[in-house]
Amino acid sequence: MRGAAPNKKIPAASQKNDVKTKKNKQKTPGPGEGTSSGGDPTHPPRKKRARVDPTVESEETFINRVEVKVKIPEELKPWLVDDWDLITRQKQLFHLPAKKNVDTVLEDYANYKKSRGNSDSKEFAVNEVVAGVREYFNVMLGTQLLYKFERPQYADILANHPDTSMSQIYGAPHLLRLFVRIGAMLAYTPLDEKSLALLLSYLQDFLKYLVKNSASLFNASDYEVAPPEYHRKAV
Repeated sequence: MRGAAPNKKIPAASQKNDVKTKKNKQKTPGPGEGTSSGGDPTHPPRKKRARVDPTVESEETFINRVEVKVKIPEELKPWLVDDWDLITRQKQLFHLPAKKNVDTVLEDYANYKKSRGNSDSKEFAVNEVVAGVREYFNVMLGTQLLYKFERPQYADILANHPDTSMSQIYGAPHLLRLFVRIGAMLAYTPLDEKSLALLLSYLQDFLKYLVKNSASLFNASDYEVAPPEYHRKAV
């Protein structure tokens, strides 16, 4: 039974590692590489830490943010239904360029607020809100504010007006659709609770303005029946 302990077998994997160590004796371990038990005890092997991706928010933050909602006034809800019906069921299209485009609607609102004698700070805030709504509209229109039947029309507009912002072509019905969706986008703004509440109050005020001027902004006569050749594109 003599010699059993001294002749203990070394696993094959360890033998391979020993060979590698001899061959690469001069190699210094790079960042994140482990060291053998013979390494410097003051620098133990580094454990890889999971990096926190700053672009990925925590679950708690996400849950807290999804609650932002913009309340559509009751007076405007029937128009959203009519707009949907005219396009998806009756196969009509909103006439473009609009008689009164989104930029004009927003400018009229800003002028209306200025005419009421607001302070400079409130006037600045209104201008900021109007600029923000315009930007959201131009960014979101093509991806979130169109019905499937409108897509060929949108493609034609892009081809014929490549250097024109869509807020200069589309009108109030598409702007109203933005307010159905904008709450989900605002959930991801870096605004604190107080600033967000203030912004929402301005958006609600703008919607009240749309209610007040709805007779001139929303009209079924602004839609037209799509020609047969358009139907073929929309299939």
